[in-house]
Amino acid sequence: MDRLELIKRNVQEIVTDEQLIDLLKNKDNPTAYVGYEPSGKIHMGHVLTVNKLIDLQNAGFEITVLLADVHAFLNKKGTMEEVRETADYNKRCFIALGLDPEKTEFVYGSDFQLDPEYMLNVLKLTSTTSLNRARRSMDEVGRQMEDPKVSQMVYPIMQAIDIAMLNVDVAVGGIDQRKIHMLAREGLPGHGFKVPVCIHTPILLGLDGTKMASSKNNYISVDDSEEDIQKKMKKAFCPAGEIKDNPVLALFQYHILPRYNNIVFYRPEKYGGELVCKNYQELEETFQSGELHPMDLKNGAARYMNMLLEPVRNILA
Repeated sequence: MDRLELIKRNVQEIVTDEQLIDLLKNKDNPTAYVGYEPSGKIHMGHVLTVNKLIDLQNAGFEITVLLADVHAFLNKKGTMEEVRETADYNKRCFIALGLDPEKTEFVYGSDFQLDPEYMLNVLKLTSTTSLNRARRSMDEVGRQMEDPKVSQMVYPIMQAIDIAMLNVDVAVGGIDQRKIHMLAREGLPGHGFKVPVCIHTPILLGLDGTKMASSKNNYISVDDSEEDIQKKMKKAFCPAGEIKDNPVLALFQYHILPRYNNIVFYRPEKYGGELVCKNYQELEETFQSGELHPMDLKNGAARYMNMLLEPVRNILA
């Protein structure tokens, strides 16, 4: 896999491809970042962007992880003390998941977001951003947006200024961050800052085939025990032969196969014995044909997810 293929792997959208290619041609060590709002457990939806940061790191990018404690506070995720504690937990998880701590800069939002220069730039951008534009950018990520607080309108402005002040070339996030990133691309040049490339990863379904939600407990958390994962996978939505919107296949596509060269399913001999798939396309075809039973797919997913998350359990123990 060449450099560009690695960057684009499992990505839903790049804004823009041309700008990314130009960046790779003209800069030896481009920079990229993700901002994580410390607001609870790290689940596999978060890990999707961690995987992309690892891909970018392997493609020669310098990586910054913003632990956005001030953002979490503004978005009503807890007191500053509570969100800072969660941020520290997030950092340990990200390192255990494979981000190289020697090559990754971890930055707390409160380390620079309260500085005069930062706040002046926030105020400047508020002066050129309409209230409707700010509100629309929060549609996918804000809480209680039927009655938003002023702090939630400042949130996307701050995220845009984060990109500017961290001086990164690429902003990475889930596709739910798109409106905020577009605000940054449109608003930053007018204040003397460069336009970032934006890389967006998909939003994964929960294990029950519906929207992932903490209230449903339909996701895998990085600190789930082996038993937790096995129980969740047994109940996971996985209709035989169905490819579209299959959350178990999504675990293989986005989390397992990017880390393992091939995957092995261990089945009793009377059900076909050991089965090896060398890539996701082969796995999809095998499952769609009926050669691989849903329960065997689930058992394989549970085994590999437990292997993948074992380093996280160890570092949090």
